[in-house]
Amino acid sequence: MLDDILLDDPAALQRADRQHALLALAGAGARVRTAVRLAEEAGLASLRPEGRPRTVLVAGHGSVLTAASVLAALAVTGCQVLPLAPTEVAPAEHGSFASGLGWQLPGWLGPLDLLVIGSDTGRERGLVQLAQQAYTRGCAIVVVAPPHTALSEAALQVRALPLPYAPSAAEPAESQDDEPDLPAEDPGALWAHLAPLAALAARIGVAPIGEGALAAVADRLDEVAVRCRPDAAAYLNPAKGLAAQLSGTVPLVWAEGAVPAAAAERFAAMLADRAGLPALPGRLTQALTAHRGMFVGHLGAGADPDDFFRDRVDEPEPLQLQVVLMRHAPGRSEDADPGFAVNRARRLAAAHDVRLTEFTSTLEEPLEAFAELAGPADFAAVYLGLAR
Repeated sequence: MLDDILLDDPAALQRADRQHALLALAGAGARVRTAVRLAEEAGLASLRPEGRPRTVLVAGHGSVLTAASVLAALAVTGCQVLPLAPTEVAPAEHGSFASGLGWQLPGWLGPLDLLVIGSDTGRERGLVQLAQQAYTRGCAIVVVAPPHTALSEAALQVRALPLPYAPSAAEPAESQDDEPDLPAEDPGALWAHLAPLAALAARIGVAPIGEGALAAVADRLDEVAVRCRPDAAAYLNPAKGLAAQLSGTVPLVWAEGAVPAAAAERFAAMLADRAGLPALPGRLTQALTAHRGMFVGHLGAGADPDDFFRDRVDEPEPLQLQVVLMRHAPGRSEDADPGFAVNRARRLAAAHDVRLTEFTSTLEEPLEAFAELAGPADFAAVYLGLAR
């Protein structure tokens, strides 16, 4: 159940936010600038590539894989960008589950390909082994990790380009997890991984990212932080408003286009991690058929509408669906005709009395549009978790 009073009490929100998630999100813009600066100082600015790679593999877990999905949405047609998730786990060191994760390179990876490895701790033994495997295959390697860690030292041994990971400026979070070996991820880690990855992609021609795109992303995240700040009233704060709408619902996060699809996946992951709320992401038009059955079931109609005289005083509020539709319409007004798939989604929701909330970015730059869509959604997930 959502605590509406807490949402409009900045001091109470600060006390509840013992993991400093709101501070981490508020500093996302500064973190992008720091990550770009660190990457340039580490040698990215002097990099002289001889053509772009055939395939870019991005290995890691959590936000690293989300950053890979964003880059895949931006990549040129002549180059594939693929996330490489862990496939196995061994007994962990120091009680950390992530340190025991393992990755496997695909058999076709070779000298024409690039492997990017990302980690916010640099302690994953499996990523160190992955770098060594890629070196024996003759792959180009880039490593994003904190300095003076096992992974950053391994990067030097395999002649990789080491790019420092930009840490959060927020104070270390208090540990309050029931699963200490599976701690919640820093919500701002996405931007610390995405910024150097996007800068690298622009440098080697993998994605058409403009020269000032990352600076614009940082400015956009600053703007989002102002609009979604804790002392902004709920009726003026889009993140608090969305959090209130999602309470007591099963969210369906639909996306029109590749960039909104990455934002939808990010939102679903944040809702699970920060609010303990399961959400189903999907991309139009496939989501219309994949999720159709949920509209005709009890989630679409709520409680039994036929038994009008049943005593409902002691019954909990029934769960209902809530559709969140994310769109990218560059150069068009939000009132322009969105096309058949979006109109069909609106009709489906209206026909079954399901609330549909739309977030549309009309920005031309896809990376900035992702920030405009994902930024408020990140805040909404954190607010929902705190207010529940």
